[in-house]
Amino acid sequence: MLLNKNESKKDELRIAIPSKGRLKDHCVELLRKSGLKFRITGRQLFANCVETGVMIIFSHAQDIPALVSEGVVDLGITGSDLIIEKDAQVTEYLKLGFGKCRLSFATHRESPFKTAKDLKSKIVGTKFIKLAENFFKENGINDVHIIEISGAVEVMVLLGLVDAILDVVETGSSLREHDLVERDEILKAEAVLVGNKKQKNPEMADKLIRRMQGVLIASKYSLLEYNCPSKVIDDATKITPGYSSPTIQKTDSPEWYAVRVMVEKYNVQQVMDRLESIGCRAILETEMTHCRL
Repeated sequence: MLLNKNESKKDELRIAIPSKGRLKDHCVELLRKSGLKFRITGRQLFANCVETGVMIIFSHAQDIPALVSEGVVDLGITGSDLIIEKDAQVTEYLKLGFGKCRLSFATHRESPFKTAKDLKSKIVGTKFIKLAENFFKENGINDVHIIEISGAVEVMVLLGLVDAILDVVETGSSLREHDLVERDEILKAEAVLVGNKKQKNPEMADKLIRRMQGVLIASKYSLLEYNCPSKVIDDATKITPGYSSPTIQKTDSPEWYAVRVMVEKYNVQQVMDRLESIGCRAILETEMTHCRL
């Protein structure tokens, strides 16, 4: 357990996650796989995990950097782009592998502005004021008028209020729906786990971080087991070097070894083909849900 039920509430670990959208769904799944038990009903603002002494705070993603940096919560999950935009003084613990996107400039498909450099003396609408200012400054692009838009920025180009937008792009479908074209990408972003530099209970936070790390690693690997002829064991271990090294055991027959090893999921089928080609048999893949390395 992360926290004994009888311990003081002041030691309760607080973690903030987005309150809506796919990012919320991914976060909820990750926390549950990490052993947190909680219920979500309606538009609740928080959920208590009594067994582990953790409180989950549901908040707007753009507010989470400040909640963490100011110590309102101990940990938070939000986009790496928002961490930069808010200039949040936080410690990044994990890149979570979901919520991947890019921050890009876009203009109308018939616009004469084809690159960010063409936006000199033009109007750009965005939620990411600091990132836009930094980009133009670093690239020597002057006299760009940046206005903050908190709602749907795509429509502003069609209304003629701005010449271009700087916004988050995932698939690009929203841009296409509004006759916009992605021009220049300024950064890639994804969901990250961040924490306050002065943890109230660093031991608890570390345990939860380790749990989450175990879930993330397990999601990338499968456990492969196979029987390998002793004469090709060196070739087999080159094919499956494992996370650190494979586990090799003798069998009842001196001509065979039993091997267990972690293999990256994206490469499992190719690895199984190669093992089979050198004479390995009984090759089995097992899904992993958690691990500690």
